Amino acid sequence: MTKTELQNALATATQTNKRTAALFLDSLSGLAYKAIKKEGEFMLPGFGKLVKQKRKARIGINPKTQQKIKIPAKTVVKFRVAKAAKDAILGVKK
Repeated sequence: MTKTELQNALATATQTNKRTAALFLDSLSGLAYKAIKKEGEFMLPGFGKLVKQKRKARIGINPKTQQKIKIPAKTVVKFRVAKAAKDAILGVKK
């Protein structure tokens, strides 16, 4: 689903116009970016959580040349799916 399709679907579901839906999505993105930068995580209840995580430096292998290379340490953002979302999509395990 593209951003435009998401805006249209959101506008239809909330019975507002596309401009309001676009403003909502942009505001939500901005809030998420600020929260992750400041606190390290941003939670969307029932959907999941964006988490800032540090990766250690490590040694990897170039698959083409088979040479060992150094992969530097870096910070990444990961998404953790909420249990409610997993159950809604995959069904509840018995």
